[in-house]
Amino acid sequence: MNTRHWPVALALLAIAVLGSYLLYTEQLVREFRKEAEAHKRMYALVQRGLLSTESGAELQALVDLQSELRQLEVPMVLLDPEGVPYAHANLPFPVDLSSEADRQRLLRYVAQLDQRTPPIVEEDHGSIHFGPPPVIGRLRWAATLQVAGAVLLIFVGYVVVRGALRAERERMWSAMARELAHQMGTPLTSLKGWHEVLRLPEVDRHQMVSDARLAREVGADVDRLERVSRRFELIGKPPALSPVPADAVVRELERYLKPRLPKSPPVSLHVRASPELPAVEANQVLLVWALENLVKNSLDALAGRGGRIRVAAFRSDSAVRFMVADDGPGVDPGVRDRLFEPGVTTKAGGWGVGLSLARRIIEDVHDGSIRSTGRPGGGARFEVEVPVQNPRRTRGEGGEESRDG
Repeated sequence: MNTRHWPVALALLAIAVLGSYLLYTEQLVREFRKEAEAHKRMYALVQRGLLSTESGAELQALVDLQSELRQLEVPMVLLDPEGVPYAHANLPFPVDLSSEADRQRLLRYVAQLDQRTPPIVEEDHGSIHFGPPPVIGRLRWAATLQVAGAVLLIFVGYVVVRGALRAERERMWSAMARELAHQMGTPLTSLKGWHEVLRLPEVDRHQMVSDARLAREVGADVDRLERVSRRFELIGKPPALSPVPADAVVRELERYLKPRLPKSPPVSLHVRASPELPAVEANQVLLVWALENLVKNSLDALAGRGGRIRVAAFRSDSAVRFMVADDGPGVDPGVRDRLFEPGVTTKAGGWGVGLSLARRIIEDVHDGSIRSTGRPGGGARFEVEVPVQNPRRTRGEGGEESRDG
């Protein structure tokens, strides 16, 4: 079966299990009612035989009582004082009491009944041996099948959840691979261009660009490659957390993004963060990357129309709240609930990795929270909360704890 059909199979199995529970309960109710009705009739027959003054009334009551017992389908065997069977009812197999082989078989069956239910023994009249009605066995099998169905339901649910988690991881890593290729593509293309310039004759190269500028531009591209490499390296393992000034995070974001803002139509970036804000317990490289993805999301929303992006940081209880807002069209209500899932995007040709990566960095790495609070038509607004610095300990490389400093 195709894995995408597993949820349907799980739903059908759940319906089947729940339906079997209902049928099982209804069967129990019917059997209890049937038994109660039989007991009521038997009590009435006994009372009628005891109170009647007609000749033969007691014998007729016994005959009717025996008929009611037969209708209950309770298997019974009567033995005389010498242990010889002389009567039976509701047996699961035919018996001929004149056959010695059948009598021996019946006595073995009596031994099985006695193991389940103690017989009624009267010294002068022999003994009565009986067992549970067949419905008890059927109900026992029904319960066994229900348990098996529940176990199967749990197993299928486990398979479905595991498959969903695996698919989400695969989508995440696939999207991250495309994002890595995209981020490395720009500086690599630039380096390729500068390499072509270096291959020019010295006279022609000097007319185009000075050696100092060439070295500066190549160095900037190498720095960008190193920045991208470092970011993706940190995603693959628990990074070290250390005290990071909240305003330093915002200022680094400003320094990196302002030279890269579109000029036509213009997009302005407004930053507000007080130096008095407490330090957060974070990995600065990853935290800046998460906020950068939020700003890039705003840049995509303002593409072709221009506008304003605001980035701010302020104290919020035991955390620092970072806010990224723009005056674009806002978040599409159709994807709001799935906005941070891998692959979810409203952009043509988008990969849906930026916001999901930001959530992973904020929630999994920094034990923080991220949410979208903007309204459709009123611009997008994202709020990120990161816990303030733990004054005693911070997490070290590989998830271990280490002393500050």
